Amino acid sequence: MNIRIAIPRLAALVVCGLLAAASSFALAQEKPYTEGSVWFISMIKVKPGMMDVYLRDILPLRKKINEEAKKQGLLISSHALSGLATGRDDWDIMFMDEYKNWAAFDGINAKYDAIMGKLVGSEEKQVQLMTKRTDVREILGEKAMQELMIK
Repeated sequence: MNIRIAIPRLAALVVCGLLAAASSFALAQEKPYTEGSVWFISMIKVKPGMMDVYLRDILPLRKKINEEAKKQGLLISSHALSGLATGRDDWDIMFMDEYKNWAAFDGINAKYDAIMGKLVGSEEKQVQLMTKRTDVREILGEKAMQELMIK
């Protein structure tokens, strides 16, 4: 093979290889989603026959707390879902609270403590309220999850 032909071919091959590697690296960096808001989710199991009792107790206070949290810019939205449990260890109420991002959780306990103090009263009253709720429900789990917006 002629050296004058081999060197340009080799150079072209190297350039093509570098471009292929660079483009595959760039594609590997792009994610098929963007990060959305963060949701705090509570999964509740209500004792049999106590659903209306629980909802009459919890929903009006949650509404007041959430309205105050929205006023303060803490909370974006809040939802409650109800459904049939698929077994005795499954939840039947889900509360979903939406926050702007993970940074929204910085100092959030103190902020919600202030809201609870304003709306419910002293820590003793808050404990009484929480203790009363244990008679009709069990918290099966809580978690924070980030919404992924599919591109």
